[in-house]
Amino acid sequence: MQSVFDSVATQLAQAGSDARRLFHGRGHCYPSFEHLVIDWFAPVAVVRLYQPVETEWLEALCDGLRNFSQIEALIVQQRSRGRDASNELLWGEVAEQQQASESGLLYQVKPHRNQNSGLFLDMREGRQWVRQQAQGQRVLNLFAYTCSFSVAALAGGAEHVVNVDMARNMLNVGRENHRLNGFDGSQVTFLGYDIFRSWKRIRQLGPYDLIVIDPPSFQPGSFVAEKDYRKVVRRLPELTDPGSRVLACHNDPAVGTDFIRELMAQECPDFRFVERLLNPDDFPEQDPEKGLKVMLFEREK
Repeated sequence: MQSVFDSVATQLAQAGSDARRLFHGRGHCYPSFEHLVIDWFAPVAVVRLYQPVETEWLEALCDGLRNFSQIEALIVQQRSRGRDASNELLWGEVAEQQQASESGLLYQVKPHRNQNSGLFLDMREGRQWVRQQAQGQRVLNLFAYTCSFSVAALAGGAEHVVNVDMARNMLNVGRENHRLNGFDGSQVTFLGYDIFRSWKRIRQLGPYDLIVIDPPSFQPGSFVAEKDYRKVVRRLPELTDPGSRVLACHNDPAVGTDFIRELMAQECPDFRFVERLLNPDDFPEQDPEKGLKVMLFEREK
């Protein structure tokens, strides 16, 4: 258990008030703790358990976390594939919705949320890259969710961002994220519909200098990577010009980087692979191929 507390202490010191992962057992770098992650949305810590644990084990973990004065509230979420998650607030007070900070930007999050809280913490380096590269760019943010890439792009000086997601309620959170950061609504477009039904409106608003593709790993009824990622990639030539860049993301541990590289080679041979972005240091992976894949491609001029 001490390795968990050592990680929490290290990450809290680096995080300050920024959102961060305090412990990442699912990267298989901590034997016997593969089922445990702890996330930080200051001043709230969220323990996520991916398999049942003994009561005494959980009590020892929570007692140890009480020793960190920065943690003013603790949520324990029991999760495992095939059943609904459950949440329990062990101490402190947690609002239904709160603001999380990252590199000076603000995002609405819901620490109690059963699935994602509203901000994918492992995509921090991807957002930072977009922020650094977005000056004067027209950006297309596919599978936008709560539009964190859009917020980062506008913070970096993007000319315009188009956010597309079939979940309109998530786009509403995205609108609030833009308002939180004081961005001009004229610089952003929100399109709430299924891209597999029509690309016409997206195409009309292009071409784009930068496209972010960040779909769910597996979501029956809306996106299954093995068949649907190809459908997205096929559209890239009609949405871009020579010199345009694509940030193609995938977070399925069962699929490595070759999956995206082969798709791009088959469907878009004039897009060359540039690099894979590094993942945040608070998400250590024994096998990098099982972690988040964020791949940069550029259309040849």
